[in-house]
Amino acid sequence: MGCDCLSPPPCGCFGASATAIFLVMTANPRNRKPVAEAPTLSYNLTVHILRELGVTLEMIKWEHSIFALPFALCGAMLAAGGLPTAHQLLWIIIAMVAARSAAMAFNRLADASMDAANPRTRTRALPAGHLTPAFVTVFVIVSSTLFIVAAAQLNRLTLWLSPLALAVLLLYSYTKRVTRWSHLVLGFALGIAPSAAWIAVRGTLDPRILLLTAAVTFWVAGFDVLYACQDFSFDRGTGLYSIPQHFGIRRSLWVARAFHVAMLFLLIGLLPAFSLGKLAIAGVIAVALLLAYEHSLVSADDLTRLNAAFFTMNGVISVVFFCFVAADLLWRR
Repeated sequence: MGCDCLSPPPCGCFGASATAIFLVMTANPRNRKPVAEAPTLSYNLTVHILRELGVTLEMIKWEHSIFALPFALCGAMLAAGGLPTAHQLLWIIIAMVAARSAAMAFNRLADASMDAANPRTRTRALPAGHLTPAFVTVFVIVSSTLFIVAAAQLNRLTLWLSPLALAVLLLYSYTKRVTRWSHLVLGFALGIAPSAAWIAVRGTLDPRILLLTAAVTFWVAGFDVLYACQDFSFDRGTGLYSIPQHFGIRRSLWVARAFHVAMLFLLIGLLPAFSLGKLAIAGVIAVALLLAYEHSLVSADDLTRLNAAFFTMNGVISVVFFCFVAADLLWRR
C-alpha cells in the first residue's frame, strides 16, 4: 500500500520525507513560503528544488562540459579502436558531467568570498544571495556520489580511482592561493579525462594515452591564462596567485601561446602513437588554425573579446578534434 509522505515519488517514507524537509531548509530563505498542508508542501518543495537546481546549473555553466567531454570520448574511442559499447559511452558521459558539476559547484563554494569582492564576479549566484551554501553543498555531494556510481558501472579500476579523481578536481579550487601555476593544475584536472575514459574501456592504463592527457592539460592551461588576464588587477590587489599577476598581461599572452604550441606538438605525437591517418592529421591542422584565430581575438591592449575566445572557440576546438579523430578511427575499421 502506498504512503502519503512529503517527497516526490518514488518515496521512501520517513527517509525520503527527512530528505525533503532538509532540502527545503537548505533552499534560499527568500524563496521559502509557509505551508499548511502536505500536498502544498510537496508542490512547494518541487518548485523550490527545481528553481534552486536551475540556478545552480546556470552558476556552474554545466553546458560547458563540452570542453572536456570530446577529449574524453577521444580517449574512449582510441581505447576501443572505434566505438565503445553503448553501456560504456553512457556511463562515461554521466561520469564526466557529474564530475565537472561537482568540481564547478565546489569551486564556487570555495571562492564565494573572493567572488563577492571581485567586481567581475560579485553577481554570481552565491555572493549575490540567489543560492545558499548549504544547497550548493548538497549539490556537490549528490554530483560526487553520482560520479562514483558511474565509475562503479564501468569497471573495478575506475571505481578504485574515482576518489583520487575527485580529489584532483575539488582541491584545484585552493591552488590559486598557493601557486601561480594553478592554471596547469586546472589543465590536469580536465586532462585526466581521456586517460580515465581509456581505463573505463580497457580496465588498464596505456602510456600512449598520456600524450592526450598532456595535450588537454596545456590546452586548458593556455585558455585559463587568457581568462585570468581579466582579473589581473584584482589578483594583484588581493595577493592571489596567477601567471598574469606574476608576469603581467603582455608576457602572460606569450605563456598562453607557448602552452598551446606544446599542445599541438603533443597532438602531433599522438598521430604515430596510435597510427592515425589523414583525417586525424587534418584535425590537428584544424585545431592549430582555430587556436591561431583564438589568440588573434585578444591582445595586451584589448581584452574586450576575451569571452568570445574563451567560451566559443574552445568548445569548437574540442568538438572539431573529436570529429576528425572519430572519423579517422571509424573510416579505418
